[in-house]
Amino acid sequence: MTDFRALLATLRRPRLLIRAARCGMVDYRRDRDLKRLVESTPSPERAVTQLLAEEERLEHVRRSGEASYSVSRHIAVMIALMSEVRLLPRSPKAI
Repeated sequence: MTDFRALLATLRRPRLLIRAARCGMVDYRRDRDLKRLVESTPSPERAVTQLLAEEERLEHVRRSGEASYSVSRHIAVMIALMSEVRLLPRSPKAI
């Protein structure tokens, strides 16, 4: 099983993007928001995998300066990604 929390912690994105996503987490509703971003309402683990792929694509588009980049979609994906990671069970820490 992939440690999505560690993976998310290593992402380097603009500070404003992360701050906007953190603010948006307050209003995140899985049943409403997730279906706009992924095909169905999958398990949190599968949702995180799909959201990571979409976020990676958006980051590539942002860095390349393409006109098709949507900052609002990037924020929505980050909100969902950060919220879905919170739904995952915590792995036991090794002593």
